[in-house]
Amino acid sequence: MAELAMPKDLLELLRCPKCKGELALRADASGFECAACRLLYPVIDGIPDFVIEEAKPL
Repeated sequence: MAELAMPKDLLELLRCPKCKGELALRADASGFECAACRLLYPVIDGIPDFVIEEAKPL
């Protein structure tokens, strides 16, 4: 299971870098999903990777 060391209030401020929409943290903390773009931004070694070109399609 991935560990994400970020305060909950900070997580709520994060937005999709492509469309600026809301992101949802996966239950297993493996990444952030954007429902609008249908993209997954992975969490690698506890660090979110918000590079649009590296996002994976849902």
